[in-house]
Amino acid sequence: MAGIGFELRRMLKKESLGGKLQGYAFSAIIGSGPWVLSIIAILAIGMLNTDGGATAPYVSDFQVSITYLMASSLVATSVLQLMFTRFVADRLFEHRDALVLPNLLGALLLTVVVTGLFGVVVAWLWLEGSVLYRLCMMVGFVILCGMWVVLVFASTIKAYRRILLVFSVGYGITVAAAYGLRHMGVEGLLLGFVTGQACLLFLLLAMVVRQYPGQQLLAFGFLQPALIYPSLIFTGLFYNVGVWADKVLFWFHADTGVNITGPLQASPIYDLPIFLSYLSLIPGLAIFLIRMETDFSERCEQFYTTIQNGGTLAQIEQAKKDMVASVRAGMLAVFKVQGATTIILLVMGGEILAWFGVATVNRAILNIQLVGVAFQLLMLSALNVFYYLDQRRAALLLCLFFLVANTVLTWVSLQFGTAFYGYGFGLAMLLTSGLGIAMLARKLDLLEYETFMLQPANT
Repeated sequence: MAGIGFELRRMLKKESLGGKLQGYAFSAIIGSGPWVLSIIAILAIGMLNTDGGATAPYVSDFQVSITYLMASSLVATSVLQLMFTRFVADRLFEHRDALVLPNLLGALLLTVVVTGLFGVVVAWLWLEGSVLYRLCMMVGFVILCGMWVVLVFASTIKAYRRILLVFSVGYGITVAAAYGLRHMGVEGLLLGFVTGQACLLFLLLAMVVRQYPGQQLLAFGFLQPALIYPSLIFTGLFYNVGVWADKVLFWFHADTGVNITGPLQASPIYDLPIFLSYLSLIPGLAIFLIRMETDFSERCEQFYTTIQNGGTLAQIEQAKKDMVASVRAGMLAVFKVQGATTIILLVMGGEILAWFGVATVNRAILNIQLVGVAFQLLMLSALNVFYYLDQRRAALLLCLFFLVANTVLTWVSLQFGTAFYGYGFGLAMLLTSGLGIAMLARKLDLLEYETFMLQPANT
């Protein structure tokens, strides 16, 4: 996202307050992307399908179905996302832009075939409901998997206004189509969601095709063994499974899980607080995009450029100091903004929820989840630095720790009863972010040593 960040930073340099507010607004929306915007769209569809203040009975079926689509598509593509991102980044660094589009189309073809076959099996052997419901679930799964792949490229495009327009159009169509087809029940809402996401996918793909014209149709260079980094495959898998581990445990626990439709379970006491808490990340993600993705990436590039150009020891040390300072300043800025947002929501959360007409949420669980997602943003900041420094092993260990901690601590919290619900996730994020910051501090201390010692010896 650094390419977009550089453009947004120019906007923030405007002297007017309006210009700065506009810049941070763009950063918040683009930084959150479909992750948070999808939550807003799902909640908006639910709010629009009310009758006399009561939500239509099929809305919960729709919201749970979409949650399963999001979770399964993110986990399914997690083995490809980081590996493919690294492939794209390396080709752009080599100025071989012509390889980008063919490999994107190759990755999309592979994704559609694999996830399509998997979706057919699951839809017809596991899911229950009408043929249209199963078809929408299958097609929605494939479309979302494709969108996560395309977003790897969309993040390199600097036309932030166009990206914002595409997101707005895509999710606008999603909400409008679901509302227009609401008379069909859950199938209508799902069909509207799938229609909107399909439009978003093709609009994003059109932007990438325009940005990276290629000379061939398909390529599968990203599957060459020499270009595959197994650590990135498992890092993506561990992180995405870790994100959903606590939700799945609550869904299928006897005391907290409720059957919604067919085999799909949900946990009303846990799901609404956790999804609302993720909306609190929007301000922090805006700062993350500007400070961690943009400022740090610039300092990181200067450090390695100084080494490649044969800079003196004093120049290398100064470049490192500047980079470390940007890491500290960025993480501190993220901590301040997200911390302030969390405190405000902890104090005024009840009034805000009442204003939006959400009165059924468990405030105790919501409060601990708000703190947990704030620490999750710090973890993401540490992971971001590890990726830039090519510290793949550190990122892998951190995501594995997150997966184990969230799974084990959530299971333990379930054994202790209602008063401890949510503390498993919150404690897991606290421990993971603390470990990530400690590992990052050590890696930065040893940066020069590891940078030079890992270089091939001249013979």
